Amino acid sequence: MPENTLLKHFFGYGEDVDPERQFNLNRKSRSRRMREIFAIARKHHVLNGFTPVQFRVVLEELGPSFVKVGQVLSTRSEILPQAYCDELSKLQTACDPLPFDQVMATLKAIYGDDFDAVFSSVDPHPLGSASLAQVHKATLANGETVAVKVQRPGVKQTMAQDIDIMRIFARRASRFVKDDAMLDLNDVVEEMWSTFVEETDFTREAENLQRFAELNKDCAFISCPRVYPEISSEYALVMEYVEGIPIYKHAELEKAGYHLTEIGEKILDNYASQILDDGFFHADPHPGNIIIRGGKIVYIDLGIVGRLTPNERAGFGKIVQSVGMGDSAALKEALLGFAQQKDNAKIDHARFLDDLDLLLGNYASCDVADLDIGDMINDILALTRMSKVVLPPSITNVSRGIVAIEGTVKEFIPNNSIINIINAHIQTSQSSKERLEDELTAAAKNLKRAADGSVEAAQYAGETLKMLTRGQLKFNMEVLGSDAPLATVSKIMNRLTIAIVIAGLFVGSSLIAPYTDGPKIMGLNPLSFFGYAGAMVLSVWVIVDIWRRH
Repeated sequence: MPENTLLKHFFGYGEDVDPERQFNLNRKSRSRRMREIFAIARKHHVLNGFTPVQFRVVLEELGPSFVKVGQVLSTRSEILPQAYCDELSKLQTACDPLPFDQVMATLKAIYGDDFDAVFSSVDPHPLGSASLAQVHKATLANGETVAVKVQRPGVKQTMAQDIDIMRIFARRASRFVKDDAMLDLNDVVEEMWSTFVEETDFTREAENLQRFAELNKDCAFISCPRVYPEISSEYALVMEYVEGIPIYKHAELEKAGYHLTEIGEKILDNYASQILDDGFFHADPHPGNIIIRGGKIVYIDLGIVGRLTPNERAGFGKIVQSVGMGDSAALKEALLGFAQQKDNAKIDHARFLDDLDLLLGNYASCDVADLDIGDMINDILALTRMSKVVLPPSITNVSRGIVAIEGTVKEFIPNNSIINIINAHIQTSQSSKERLEDELTAAAKNLKRAADGSVEAAQYAGETLKMLTRGQLKFNMEVLGSDAPLATVSKIMNRLTIAIVIAGLFVGSSLIAPYTDGPKIMGLNPLSFFGYAGAMVLSVWVIVDIWRRH
């Protein structure tokens, strides 16, 4: 099938795909982008397989959307072999830099005639170059040294186009994927879209930086760059220049006198505070986003943040506590309480509890150093999907952030776990009075549930007794299980039925045998003869069937 025909057939250009009008997405631009993707795929012979290096190069050539996918995959060792994850991790820290003349052209297009009134100079050597933007050191007209983050020209249009293609692909693929246990591709793509909208608007990042600074102002070891909102815009972000040691340069940190274990524990404790206390957390804490400066841990990029409501914070805290205690019953209740929606009619509660018990048992047998928090979170999420329990989208951001931060500091705390640190944070952040209140509240809720259950049971018992005395009580039993036991029961019932028929034929034939009037067959009247013959044939068939199956 020709390439254009294939695109038209699969992506349905004639259908209403509701593209985002602001990015002018249409059939022509979509087709052009798909041809570019196919050309890059053919160039690298992706159908014949690829090495980790080739895979990274392909993603880089495909553009910023696919680089973002690669960055996510680099932390997912349960999806890709470790060699691929290690190679894709290079996408976290650097991309091919944008030529400086293009950077200056972009800045002058953004600021127009005010450019010279804002900047006195811009360093031609980039501080960092990512798939979405590039950061340069600059000097303001008043002499202050800053870092200016410039969005790559055309990147927003390209990413919008790519996600639009992914959206159509997910919509088509969902028609063929009917298993409720599968991850909803549409939800994944829509999450990518919302992340894209936030990350490509630098005014939102400026607001994130200001809010993060306010929430952490009393924390002595956490910081972020000061932002200049009055000279920032959607495509350019001006912030304080931070000079320090990137967290992934372990040797330099130790040489400067830092203790890696202390850094790791402080990062995780603060991250627990971001999630459980503030409900506002860094959703992409990969190594390229953290710098150590003057004894402080500085988050230099807050393009992607997560938000949790008070109820979601409490629910997530209960989930973590249950995992830490290895209490499958408490974890089940926490997941059901945290669920966005659940189909109680379809939930097999006993099986759900057994699966969670088995899962926690498997991870409890692991040493802390061998515990893969990403695998455990993914296994828990898979169980909830299989059990028809739908968790809110916020859990995805939290899970991804935890996996990323754990991967960032894993070598700093080889003998500890983020679950242990979050649990410790929960315990220390609550006063004795608060813990007592929580325990009393939980006891009161359990007592109320028990009382309600007792009243309801008494009501049902009364109704049952009334129906029994009136002869109105009926039983409707459903046998659940695999087909094999049910098939065996069915065979037994069939044989029992045939045995009853055989007995009936023998008894009936014997009762009418004495009546000898009329024609005879072998000295018996015809009804007796055929009754005995039928009983004999059925008996032989049952005996042969039993012998053959054993």
